[in-house]
Amino acid sequence: MHQSHGIGYAEYERSLEKRLKIEQKRERDYRQSQQVLHQLTGKVNKS
Repeated sequence: MHQSHGIGYAEYERSLEKRLKIEQKRERDYRQSQQVLHQLTGKVNKS
């Protein structure tokens, strides 16, 4: 947790604002990874 987001789990647990920011970033990262995966999958299937 600390390495990925710069805060420890205890602080993450206490601060709703920080928790929401981290979860929003995780959601963005997940969506971006899914887009990349779909692009790669489409290119592999066309080859």
